[in-house]
Amino acid sequence: MQSMRWVWGYIRNDRVKLFVGLSLSLVISALNMVNPYFAGKIVDKVIFGHQTSLLLPLLAIMIGVTIVKTVIRYNYQLSFERISQGVIFKLREKLYDRLHQLDFSFYDRTKTGDIMARMTGDLEAVRHFIAWGIYMIFENFTILVFALVFMFSIHPPLAFAMLAVTPIIGFFAYKLAFTVRPTFSEVRAQFARLNSVVQENISGNRVVKAFAKEDYEIDKFSVQNKEFKEKNLLSARVWEKYLPVLDSLAGVLSVVMILVGGFMVIKGSITIGQLVTFNSLIWALNNPMRMAGWLINDVQRFIASAEKVEDLLNVKSKITNDAICYNVKNFKGVVEFDHVSFSYGDEPVLEDINFKVIPGQTVGIIGPTGAGKSTLVNLLSRFYDTTSGEVRVDGVNVKDWDIHHLREKIAMVMQDIFLYSDTIEGNIAYGNPEASIESVQFAAKVAEAHDFISELPGGYDTIVGERGVGLSGGQRQRIALARAILKDPTILILDDTTSAVDMETELRIQNTLKSILQEKTCFIIAHRISSVMEADLILVMNNGRIIERGKHQELLEKKGYYYHVFKNQFGNFDDQDQGKEVISINGAE
Repeated sequence: MQSMRWVWGYIRNDRVKLFVGLSLSLVISALNMVNPYFAGKIVDKVIFGHQTSLLLPLLAIMIGVTIVKTVIRYNYQLSFERISQGVIFKLREKLYDRLHQLDFSFYDRTKTGDIMARMTGDLEAVRHFIAWGIYMIFENFTILVFALVFMFSIHPPLAFAMLAVTPIIGFFAYKLAFTVRPTFSEVRAQFARLNSVVQENISGNRVVKAFAKEDYEIDKFSVQNKEFKEKNLLSARVWEKYLPVLDSLAGVLSVVMILVGGFMVIKGSITIGQLVTFNSLIWALNNPMRMAGWLINDVQRFIASAEKVEDLLNVKSKITNDAICYNVKNFKGVVEFDHVSFSYGDEPVLEDINFKVIPGQTVGIIGPTGAGKSTLVNLLSRFYDTTSGEVRVDGVNVKDWDIHHLREKIAMVMQDIFLYSDTIEGNIAYGNPEASIESVQFAAKVAEAHDFISELPGGYDTIVGERGVGLSGGQRQRIALARAILKDPTILILDDTTSAVDMETELRIQNTLKSILQEKTCFIIAHRISSVMEADLILVMNNGRIIERGKHQELLEKKGYYYHVFKNQFGNFDDQDQGKEVISINGAE
């Protein structure tokens, strides 16, 4: 079985512990035969044979065996628990590592709730099987074997009679295993969907409250919750159908033993003590047969969960790191897009993008929403790979750079600002944890964040809430900008970084940024003309293409898209006064 072979790969290092644990379980199974045997001897030898001197020694042996079994069982159960915790630790580490290796396209198509379900519930099902399922299957099987051998050694005819119902039990156990497996897969899939609804609702709780959509979200959750209940009930109906049958058939063994065994005692072919031994061993046949349904249930749950965990571990990133260039010491930051096109599946996003920028230059990128602006810079950091054409840095295709070294030299402030539940200092120093507090404060000053941080009760030690809750959009943007500045990158990408700050603050940020951008390559994506008007090259994008390029004044003279956006944002100025008026608006004159 594939799932068993897969989990064995993680148990292999603990195979000695596993072997010892199973060996101890085998000893327990053998010792379980001792007390029934001596119970029969007490009946035959002590009660009917009147050998009363044997009573205390036999009782002492039975008590001693019980104590030994208890000690051994404790030790091997502890051994299996340790093995399971070691396996789950390795799996959790490996899964977390895999999640960091996967590219943006994986997260574009995979829900967070699904990932969380695999990291929690599915891993726990795997752990439970290793900690409990393995030794219970082995123990119940060996107990059954020992009991049958022991019974046949005492009285074969009665042992054969006891086995009469086992083929029927085996048939129903097989039917249960075959039927219950798909129901567990459906339960795990629905659990992932339920998790996704909860995760989205918690993350978007402010939106929910802002639109007063609590009832709508509760109803949406109820639909998924009801479906989860139905999937579990469907699985439970399978148990209801087969487990009572298995229990009843196991109970038939007692009836067989009483009827057949009693008749044999009357006929004198078996002693009462042997019948007592058989009666004491009924549980050794009953229990494995009763447990068969539950163990099958656990095995199928394990298989369904193991397949989901294994699938996640086997996901391949579309971004491969087949690097041939590692030398970042002389990383300059010359960026060139050479006939670059990119598609999400069959949907074209960028078409035939061409431009080149050298260190010290700033590229401004504007255009309507969905024009492909963010996708363009994502290709530079290799969050996605081009469909055709090449993105080159310092003359080397980004696919040939070691991806980690490449990204170490690039700092990107994304549209979706993410702050960790950490101090403000910790968030700013995320890209450079060894930075001094002076360096952190300098970066904050450049980003125009120092003043508002200083006014907070804890200053730079203030703990921000999850995703920066409690801070305004502009404050989060400035902290994210400071984080990028502190990294001291060769290439700086600002994706709509100042959209939530006022124009006066934006102007101050632009002026302070000039001092640190002199030898860096900078990309500024914006909707405001004021954010890009001083760029060395402005690219105007629409429908995935560059429709205009040039400097601010050159684009105004073309009277195209850029010109009309400028007029909408700054008013209808006379052509000859446009440049002068905007500078005045920005407060530089």
